[in-house]
Amino acid sequence: MSKFYARRRLSIVAAFTGLIASVGLFNGPNASAALPTPVSAATARSYLATLDVRTENRTGYDRDLFPHWITQSGTCNTRETVLKRDGSGVVTDSSCAATSGSWYSPYDGATWSAASDVDIDHLVPLAEAWDSGASAWTTSRRQSFANDLTRPQLLAVTDNVNQSKGDQDPATWMPSRTAYRCTYVRAWVQVKYYYDLSVDSAEKTALQNHLASC
Repeated sequence: MSKFYARRRLSIVAAFTGLIASVGLFNGPNASAALPTPVSAATARSYLATLDVRTENRTGYDRDLFPHWITQSGTCNTRETVLKRDGSGVVTDSSCAATSGSWYSPYDGATWSAASDVDIDHLVPLAEAWDSGASAWTTSRRQSFANDLTRPQLLAVTDNVNQSKGDQDPATWMPSRTAYRCTYVRAWVQVKYYYDLSVDSAEKTALQNHLASC
């Protein structure tokens, strides 16, 4: 069996595992509307063991090489879709812009009532993806990655927390809210596994350490 099909089969198995593990994974208000449930810690550990370990290379990176935010439905783009998914009582205008609602940021535990205070985080940052293999992708695949609503990759969070995170991986940045860290690393590994992205040695060690306590 090829590596690609082996990964796909494990992904299907993990989907059922995620359903079983879905209760109680998200802590905080409106948690049920947020990030798609990541795979279990056990599955994440098995995924992590298969990821290639390589030195990262950012040569040629440009954020514009990952087209976003694309139209998802009607007048709603990806950002607006995630704002509606992750928010509570969200009201939108005719162009799908959020005019009211509240958003709970699982990274830091803050709640916001203005969409302008919320960023949509690429859990695995675009630059990190580039460093880890996306430099070899087609523009179409990079667009899919940057707008992926199916995997646990996009999440509404406090804007300055997202900006502080930047393009860091779990070796140098983790959510300040410790209750969310297990969810975060499980999601990180799932996304990297699905997209066949590599990890660097410090990143792998950090992920192993966090998953060990999940």
